[in-house]
Amino acid sequence: MAVESVNSLADFKKKNDGVSRSYLLLYKGGSEQSECARRNVEAVAGKNDEVKIFSADVQEVRDIHGNYHITTVPALIEFEMGEYRNIFKGCHQKDFYQTLLDHIIFEARAAERPQKNVTVYTTPSCPWCTTLKTYLRKNGIRFTDVDVSRDQQAAQDMVRKSGQQGVPQTDINGQMIIGFDQKKLNQLLEIKMN
Repeated sequence: MAVESVNSLADFKKKNDGVSRSYLLLYKGGSEQSECARRNVEAVAGKNDEVKIFSADVQEVRDIHGNYHITTVPALIEFEMGEYRNIFKGCHQKDFYQTLLDHIIFEARAAERPQKNVTVYTTPSCPWCTTLKTYLRKNGIRFTDVDVSRDQQAAQDMVRKSGQQGVPQTDINGQMIIGFDQKKLNQLLEIKMN
């Protein structure tokens, strides 16, 4: 979904009515920081159709920023069911905005199904650990991430449960999965493949 411009507070409220999660980017056209934020938000917005993103240039739309007590731009305001929830000031990298949107989608999907108790044992240098966590997030699975390189007790618990030292390992309601075994993950977490 592209970023949708709004031309007044009333226009924003009308377009945002009934939307579960949305963002409003307030920016100042011609400002380097604002253009940076606008460019990066637009880049990630095109990859996402589950979260509505609006924008307004404060030089043209003068009744929004005062209503939300915004004194500096760029500012990205997060809304839940039309209610102000959070604000992110300044220009951030595309990855920051993408993570923000992914987290909102993850929360929404996770709320749709009963959750199993999932613990993932990982280390920062393990590429399969990153693949596993990305896969779980993509499918809306909430999990506890335990870095066994920093937590010796957790590492010992992991080995005691599985008999294995390698990572990643996933504990799903007491059943251990060694490595990134997508078929077994799908089965135990009831992930439907399209």
